[in-house]
Amino acid sequence: MQNNSFARSGYKSSRRVYSSSQRGRKQRPNRQGGYINPEKFINKATARSEVVEYEPTHRFVDFALSDALKRNIVAKGYEVPTPIQDQSIPAVLEGRDLIGLANTGTGKTAAFLLPIINNLMAKNGQGGVLIVAPTRELAVQIDDEFKAFAKGLNLYSALCVGGANMQRQIRALARKPQFVIGTPGRLKDLVGQGALRLNNTNHLVLDEADRMLDMGFIKDIQFLIDQLPKVRQSLCFSATITPTIERLIQNILNDPVTVSVRTTETSEHVEQDVIRAYSKDEKLKMLIGMLKKPEFEKVLVFGETKWGVQRLADTLTKQGLKAAAIHGNKSQSQRQRALDAFKKNDVRILVATDVAARGLDIPNVSHVINFDQPGTYEDYIHRIGRTGRAGNSGQALTFVGGSR
Repeated sequence: MQNNSFARSGYKSSRRVYSSSQRGRKQRPNRQGGYINPEKFINKATARSEVVEYEPTHRFVDFALSDALKRNIVAKGYEVPTPIQDQSIPAVLEGRDLIGLANTGTGKTAAFLLPIINNLMAKNGQGGVLIVAPTRELAVQIDDEFKAFAKGLNLYSALCVGGANMQRQIRALARKPQFVIGTPGRLKDLVGQGALRLNNTNHLVLDEADRMLDMGFIKDIQFLIDQLPKVRQSLCFSATITPTIERLIQNILNDPVTVSVRTTETSEHVEQDVIRAYSKDEKLKMLIGMLKKPEFEKVLVFGETKWGVQRLADTLTKQGLKAAAIHGNKSQSQRQRALDAFKKNDVRILVATDVAARGLDIPNVSHVINFDQPGTYEDYIHRIGRTGRAGNSGQALTFVGGSR
């Protein structure tokens, strides 16, 4: 049965995309050579159960933070902490190692930045902090948060990510910032060049550790850890604890506190369906038709290749639709401008490769559209997890092929 909003959008959706005898024949494999049964892209959103309102045990004014830092917190509009903040900040202030189990978008950045900033202030800025994130975009978000919280406190950061000018990062490191925030590959390169020395680093944060390991960064992370002093405070944030992460944690954490505020998978609350298109031209026409409908308010469109994503964004722009693209051929500054425009609603369509599916917290995405199918079902879950967040409803649509 078609969702009414889907029917109004002018495309055909079917919950019987293929009969059992047709599966695997009509659907072309994705570019990676795999095949995902189209029925896995169809799911009726489950109703959200009545959420028990979390009762925090603190307000931000209650934490043992400096008055200067509290003023910056107030300027950010923070009053009541989220669960991960409420439970993590006291432990980190005490110097404990910590495992934080939390989904993206739960406020964990402030949960580690605030107590670490406070601890460095107590030491007159002596010491160093290494924060490792899976993607450039998440590293930029962390750096932006840091700058807001550390305003006027004589604490500084260097952002070290791929896709940006390395010489500029080397100059930033030469100024000896207390906080180094970056992605594993670029951080390793900077250590290899002698531009980044970690022997005085006494705080380590691994953010979204499960995603970093999914993306193949385990050797880079282990290399970085080997450069650090044995005596340090280490924090690891992850949505899941896999056997690999458990082994990593055992090697880097000392008697950690565990804080778990992880909720159910976002995808369970996302209305998922497929769109059958019989040719590339028809698929493009259907997409344009949908995006011109008012209910498609803020849309992430995923493509398979860098060139295809850019071409699609250019085509949509020519059709009078406000669209931007993000992919690996863009510089970091170009990617950040596109993300900022999307977050601020200056453009309402962001066309992306899978690089945008991991580690980003983009509020109020109404739809995720898989113009090209993902390489794996795990990639699919990461993609559609960009909608239906923070209690909002969301819809995910995936184009599939067919024969007449």
